[in-house]
Amino acid sequence: MDGELPQVVLTTTASVDGRVTLGSHQRLIDPPNRERWGSMSAGDPFPGRPADIDATVVLEGSGSFVDIDDQAPQWPAPTTPEHELWQDHLPRTAPKWFVVADSRGRVDWTYTGDETTILHVLVCGSTPGGYLQRLRDLGVGYFVVGDRQVDLRLALVRLRQVLRADRVIIDSGGTLNAAVLRRGLVDIVDVVTLPGLVGGSGTPSIMDGPPARSDAWPIRLVLIDSRVAHGAVRSRYRVLKPQ
Repeated sequence: MDGELPQVVLTTTASVDGRVTLGSHQRLIDPPNRERWGSMSAGDPFPGRPADIDATVVLEGSGSFVDIDDQAPQWPAPTTPEHELWQDHLPRTAPKWFVVADSRGRVDWTYTGDETTILHVLVCGSTPGGYLQRLRDLGVGYFVVGDRQVDLRLALVRLRQVLRADRVIIDSGGTLNAAVLRRGLVDIVDVVTLPGLVGGSGTPSIMDGPPARSDAWPIRLVLIDSRVAHGAVRSRYRVLKPQ
C-alpha cells in the first residue's frame, strides 16, 4: 500500500452474471427496484460485512443517486468570494463519512447525514460554482481534487490526510469501480454474489467504464477467502499490483 494512500476495499454485490443493478436506468436506491433486486436473496446474507471491514469512509459515485442521463440543475450564481469558494471546505466533522464524487454537480442533496455519519463531496475545477455554493449553504464539506474531473488518487490521499481515513470502502457502480481498479488504487475486492441472473445488454456490471486499451492485461486477483450464507457467496480477493 502506498504510504500516502489509505487501504482501499472495493465492495460490491452482484448477480451470478456480474450485474450490479437491473438495468442502466434502474437505481437500487429506488424502492421498487430494490425490492426486485432483493428477490435474489432473503435479506442481507452477510450483514456483518461493514463491521468486518471497519472503515470510517465509504466512497460512492453520483450515479448511485441520479440517473445516468440526468444533467446538473441550473444552480444560482455563487455568493462566496471566488478565492474562498474554490478552497477545500470542511465545516464539521463526524466519526464516519459518506463521500460522493460529483464533478458535474448533479446531485441536489436532501439528506446530508446525522450525528455519526455525514456527507462530504469530491469536486474539481470544472464543477459549477453554484453547486459549491449550494453545498456550503447546506453545511456540506467538499474537496477540490483535479481540474476537469475528480482525481481519484489525490482524493484518496486527501481522505487520509484530512479525514484520518486509514481504510476506505468504495461501494459504487461499474464506472467508478473501473476507474479505481485501472489506476491501481484498490487493495482488496470484496464481492457478494447473489443466486440469480439479470442479463440484458448494457446492464451495469461490476466493472464497466470506457473500453480498456487493446493491449491491456486483465487485473489479476488472489483469493483470500470465500464464505457461503443463504445461497449467496462472499469472496475476498487481494489485487495484484503491476510490477
